[in-house]
Amino acid sequence: MTIRQKIQTAILRTTIYATSTLALLEYTTQIPSEGRSSRTYHKLFDQIITPLGRRIFGPEEAHHLSLEVVRRGLAPRAKKGLDAGVDRTGHVVDMKVEIGLIRSGTNESGGNGNSNKSIESSKSTTSSKIIFRSPIGLAAGYDKNGIAIPGLFDLGFSFVEIGSVTPLPQPGNPKPRSFRLVEDKGVINRFGFNSEGVEKVKEYLEEYRKEFGGARPDSLEMTESSATDNDEDLAVGVSHSANSVLWALGWAWHRIMGKQPKTGVLGVNLGKNKLSNDEIGDYTTGIRELGPYADYLVINVSSPNTPGLRSLQKRQPLQNLLSSTLRARDRYAADTPLFVKLSPDLSLEEMSDVAQVALETGIDGMIVSNTTNARPSGLLSKYKVESGGLSGAPIKDVSTECIRTMYRLTDGAIPIIGVGGVGSGKDALEKLKAGACLIQVYSMMVYEGPGVVSRIREELVDLLVEGGFESVEDAVGVDCEDIYWKRKEERVRKRMDEKIKMSEVKEIVDM
Repeated sequence: MTIRQKIQTAILRTTIYATSTLALLEYTTQIPSEGRSSRTYHKLFDQIITPLGRRIFGPEEAHHLSLEVVRRGLAPRAKKGLDAGVDRTGHVVDMKVEIGLIRSGTNESGGNGNSNKSIESSKSTTSSKIIFRSPIGLAAGYDKNGIAIPGLFDLGFSFVEIGSVTPLPQPGNPKPRSFRLVEDKGVINRFGFNSEGVEKVKEYLEEYRKEFGGARPDSLEMTESSATDNDEDLAVGVSHSANSVLWALGWAWHRIMGKQPKTGVLGVNLGKNKLSNDEIGDYTTGIRELGPYADYLVINVSSPNTPGLRSLQKRQPLQNLLSSTLRARDRYAADTPLFVKLSPDLSLEEMSDVAQVALETGIDGMIVSNTTNARPSGLLSKYKVESGGLSGAPIKDVSTECIRTMYRLTDGAIPIIGVGGVGSGKDALEKLKAGACLIQVYSMMVYEGPGVVSRIREELVDLLVEGGFESVEDAVGVDCEDIYWKRKEERVRKRMDEKIKMSEVKEIVDM
């Protein structure tokens, strides 16, 4: 046998072995066809890596390690087909959520160029809306500085909120400052706004926007065009390479594991520096520097770990703060909605004051709620005595009740992002029914793993179909029946008006 024949035989055997191995892997794991989206890859992280990580690493160390895994594109990807909103029986639910925003007067800033917002202007008002491909997003606190945004969208979040970001860099509170309440599926943290500061975060956001831009309302599905282009380039390389087997294997790994990440709606949560006495100046700095890169901004006045911060939720301080920050938003990022994040520890009277201020100032939305200083009597973990904000399963019902209360107090007029202990589709649906139109997840990933994002979305679709809902928006506020039907009538009327306008435009075009 000649050397040429030996080489050909070796290549043939290697190809057969590789094909057989891939076929076996596909049959048992679906990794060759689905890669990081496969159920096997999800189970690997959720049932092995996540529990093992809790045993080996401390809470903060595990936090940074998991963020690095996400940043490097090694975490599970969202399972295929989630954006379609199809349940196991083939029924389709519209998972898209739109938040409409109204501005008085014309837009003088020229906008911030973000592609997630669809803008329509007139002489008297500026109407805009943000479109979310699903209601499930990531709460602030996980990626404080915005270093892993593409990987986080890859997990299946339709929106990602980074921060809290402070004007100046600050280290936060002394360690240890994070504690797992494993028996309770809760977390206590007292990080204290550890942040790299707006200048550094601005660099990260500039880099992200240059590379990924962001999802557009007319392009909400996975953006894989660059991956497809790269596939074609690699395929050409295979045909001209002497070592075709290695090139083919390299192409397969790239195709399976290296697809272009998803994009979505990006929120930036703003905080004040611990030693600052000028909270309005601090939040204005954040709006000025980071507003042009955000699809929405959040004024965080509810962290329990910064001295004096929660006092800003009192009626007069909140009125002054929101009025000032809204003016700053209008000046530096006019098309970017501004939300305020609230504490679950407010009394009913305080919540009533906050609702009134929100309605009077015209804030675009509320996030309900942050962590709590309270300690439910049923907590089992020895770490329940630690100071700081409690999150996770122990505050699920408290946060849901806060959402319901704020929805009633505002008559459903202000969009609410619900957060607190969401670890299943059932938890998410409860918050939607209470009045939230969007849901955020964070602490429950510590116990359920990153695959919980896909599971929540799958379960939510099934539950919406079972409940007879045709869309996510149809479920919002069901618990508050009188408000719910009034809002539903408004939505139907709005859709009819839009159809009439479209038909009128079509008639004009046809003429």
